[in-house]
Amino acid sequence: MSNSQKKNDFRPVGAVVGLGAWAFGFMLFLYLPIVILVLYSFNASKLVMVWSGFSLEWYAKVFDNADIRRAALNSLIVASSATVCATVLATLAALVLVRGGVFRGRGASMTIIALPLMVPEIVTAVALLIVFAGTGLSLGLGNVIIAHTTFCIPFAFLPIRARLEGMETTLEQASADLYGTELATFRYVTLPILMPGILAGAMLAFVISLDDFIITMMVSSAGGTTLPVYIYSMIRQGVTPEINAISTLLLIVSSVLVTLYWLVTRKQGAER
Repeated sequence: MSNSQKKNDFRPVGAVVGLGAWAFGFMLFLYLPIVILVLYSFNASKLVMVWSGFSLEWYAKVFDNADIRRAALNSLIVASSATVCATVLATLAALVLVRGGVFRGRGASMTIIALPLMVPEIVTAVALLIVFAGTGLSLGLGNVIIAHTTFCIPFAFLPIRARLEGMETTLEQASADLYGTELATFRYVTLPILMPGILAGAMLAFVISLDDFIITMMVSSAGGTTLPVYIYSMIRQGVTPEINAISTLLLIVSSVLVTLYWLVTRKQGAER
């Protein structure tokens, strides 16, 4: 069969009968509950599923609640600290594994870094809990930061590694030809070109840390409650419009960061 005949036999995915309806139904099933949650966060009634008018009362109560503010502050502290640590470690790992040449254990190192992405999160959470209990390490919010850093490293590593693998080395070679030191070349040439990948990895790590519940629930102690854990404690007493308001705010923050991540990675693809 000739290449032209093969091309004529090829059918686009969108031409499959019924696929569009299945895709629409799947997206509806996935996002309709989120839309309902957002709509009912503006409900004036105390009853979650009884609409009685538009109101911003529950958002005002969220911002007036000292416990929610404390949990949100803890989430920001943990996410910011874990993002910085995970991004620095992921950048160093990517530089070694991508630019360090071929060495024994390179493939195994790649696998170990990517392992938290494949292992169920509850397994990682239990393992970290055992480590903290076995070593007697009790740093309060510090335990959560260490756990989030460990979990976020592979998420930060992937965009940085992809950026490094797509980078040309001509500018770095030119810097070396002009007697630039390795440190100067990294600071003035490699790092600026790598920065979009670093920013993308940092934003992805921040979102993962900010929204994490399972690991935080397992390793947090008194005073280390983050916003997802606090939301869970409220849900155990029943869903209220206040919970809808908190969830909507968390959804907005996550959506903004994911959109920024998409824009940065899209720009990287265009530059290639």
